[in-house]
Amino acid sequence: MAHLRSRRRLALAVPVVLSLTATLGFLPGAASAAPQRSAPAATAADGPNLAYVVNTKTDHRTLTSVKKAIAEAGGTVVVTYEKIGVIVAHSASPEFGSQIRAVRGVQSAGATRTTPLTAAGTTDEGAADYLSAAEAAKVKAAATPESEPLEADQWDLRAIGADKAAKINPGSRKVTVAVIDTGVDDTHPDLAPNFSAQQSANCVGGVADTSAGAWRPYTADDYHGTHVAGEIAAARNGIGVAGVAPGVKVSGIKVSDPDNGLFYPESVVCAFVFAADHGVEITNNSYYVDPWLYNCMDDPDQKAIVDAVNRAQQYATKKGTLHLASAGNSNHDLASDAIVDESSPDDSTPVTRTIDPHECFDVPTQLPGVVTVSATGVQNLKSYYSTYGKGVIDIAAPGGDRLYQIPDTPSKNGRILSTMPNNQYGFLQGTSMASPHAAGVAALLKSEHPWASPAQLQALLKAQADNPGCPDSYDQDGNGTQDATCEGGRRVNGFYGFGIVNALKAVK
Repeated sequence: MAHLRSRRRLALAVPVVLSLTATLGFLPGAASAAPQRSAPAATAADGPNLAYVVNTKTDHRTLTSVKKAIAEAGGTVVVTYEKIGVIVAHSASPEFGSQIRAVRGVQSAGATRTTPLTAAGTTDEGAADYLSAAEAAKVKAAATPESEPLEADQWDLRAIGADKAAKINPGSRKVTVAVIDTGVDDTHPDLAPNFSAQQSANCVGGVADTSAGAWRPYTADDYHGTHVAGEIAAARNGIGVAGVAPGVKVSGIKVSDPDNGLFYPESVVCAFVFAADHGVEITNNSYYVDPWLYNCMDDPDQKAIVDAVNRAQQYATKKGTLHLASAGNSNHDLASDAIVDESSPDDSTPVTRTIDPHECFDVPTQLPGVVTVSATGVQNLKSYYSTYGKGVIDIAAPGGDRLYQIPDTPSKNGRILSTMPNNQYGFLQGTSMASPHAAGVAALLKSEHPWASPAQLQALLKAQADNPGCPDSYDQDGNGTQDATCEGGRRVNGFYGFGIVNALKAVK
């Protein structure tokens, strides 16, 4: 599986937010951004057939003229999101990008991949560790009358008081968290009771498919979204595990490419718009948008990707949706002056480059208004892989640590246990797992404060967090060298932002 936040992810300091907002200069209205589909057209066949995002003004006249120019330049309009001025197009013309950028009314345009279209990137760290029948029996033997059968292995719930919070307020059925990911297996007995099919879709390619089951993973190996969904809202029904907010609803919006698992921009644009137009209160984003780990604003293709995804997420925010995203698993300091990116582009041949994280953005986590989440282990210490950065990380949450933070649980597994396709359970770790824990707490807060706006919800999320402060030492492997440097104080710092989320405080 590609880069489901086994990938890295960043968050963003206030100066970056301001500069990014100023650069993009776009906040859509609250009307529906439902897409307009277009019939296929002939394309030039003298180059690779690539997908593009074309970002324009939102008036009808401009959109009409730009779509005409796309056809004249040898392109095909796939879908138009009129309310946010984003057009998804395909073209085999090598000159298509430069020609469209010169068209009147086009504000940015660029290819969303570096390899041709064929007839995921996530942020988990390492392969899945499935719970065997023998191990499950051992865990169940340690269960208490009030817990779920496998909850003895869920150190993460106890770390943030989610087990106690569920007895006070498990969350409202009026709150839905959409998992933008590799799909969700809604037939899993721990997910079926809380799954919202009406708020689920397959957005791969940029057009939402809402047919029955379209949101499900392609294969059992596309387990990432199902694991994330269980962390958020697995039901307390006496079957397996429990989620942080077992009373809320969860939906699945699939955005991973069936051939390579990557999360292309047009699919993510579709997902944010779909979530907003279907009344989703919170989205979880445990991935980065491919093919660039960091999208640099001085590159026209990468700038167009940032612009398009930002328009979509801001449209959703305007309609009342809060977005949470994983910080990434590269142990990068996002507040530093330079980062070496060796993985981009990840859909062809990566080229090592040094980027400035204040000018090159991990999308969507570094977009303005998106809550960036770092990962912790059972000792409430930053996980060894988690990306960090003062003024970048907003909050922290359990993501697991299999090397240095081992819990006293039946399985002695420092990772996160959750649901897997085909009625199974397994352990994963990563900031991919931290973000859904925070999303679950956000769902509890939304249940307690139903009229809270995304900005107010984010403030509440930060206010209830517990900040352990910077550790005296972060030499995890004991070799005498600090493995990361935490900057800041007890209120806000680079490892934990405003602190580790607290589900019990959220419902009190």
